[in-house]
Amino acid sequence: MTNKTEDKKITLVIGGTGKTGKRVADQLIQKGHEVRIGSRTAIPAFDWDRESGWDAALEGVSSIYITYSPDLAMPGATDAISALVSRARLRGAKRLVLLSGRGEKEAQACEEIVQDSGLEWTIVRASWFNQNFSEGAFIDMVLGGAITLPAGGTPEPFVDVDDIAEVAAAALIEDGHNGEVYEVTGPRLMTMSDIAAELSAATGREITFVDVPHDAFIDELTKSGAPTDVIWMLDYLFATVLDGRNAHLTDGVERALGRTPKDFADYARDVAATGAWRVAA
Repeated sequence: MTNKTEDKKITLVIGGTGKTGKRVADQLIQKGHEVRIGSRTAIPAFDWDRESGWDAALEGVSSIYITYSPDLAMPGATDAISALVSRARLRGAKRLVLLSGRGEKEAQACEEIVQDSGLEWTIVRASWFNQNFSEGAFIDMVLGGAITLPAGGTPEPFVDVDDIAEVAAAALIEDGHNGEVYEVTGPRLMTMSDIAAELSAATGREITFVDVPHDAFIDELTKSGAPTDVIWMLDYLFATVLDGRNAHLTDGVERALGRTPKDFADYARDVAATGAWRVAA
């Protein structure tokens, strides 16, 4: 008799309440797939800092979407990914999809762990998210009318989280994505000044970009009471990754989905229509 748990082919979505994870989970559910949300508040809970609880979250799971918070560049990430991969293999998982970051040697070390797992794998290596300006660290700057960051004029091919999620969902449930590294970007390179101009056009009010020294930016973040891991991540990203190493476009979305990625201007118009950036008079 076939095992009913195996028949269900459960997908564990680690970070299933986050920017990409929630979207991946929603897409899979809409397609009729059984999803288990991997988060501290889920039942069973998944907490990167409590390995003793992982077995319960992995029970009956055939595929896993792996996101590591706040970033794979964080110290300890390789150990955590290695432990998860080993435990997932022992529990009978068949397929892994890892969300990774462009231009981060630490993230690429985590990719290698997944690639050497002996399981089916796909890497989704993403550039900076459009949604950082509407759901993440920079939304308050947009609301305040000034994007104050130590970014200079370095261009970045910002990618839409909906595109990332669609690529990840396809890799989790479709054949043909095994062994692929999908490096996903938006369709054009944009500086923070370009971002500010698009946000101004979408919101109908002036939003400027103010370039600030890196150390001053980190000092202000610290004084604001921002979480330590968020400060570390932004310090790392602006000091290390935003140096021009990622200032080129890739075809990951086209290869995975057969279409062009969403442009930032379209993202901005869509968000503006929801009222997320509306400022009280």
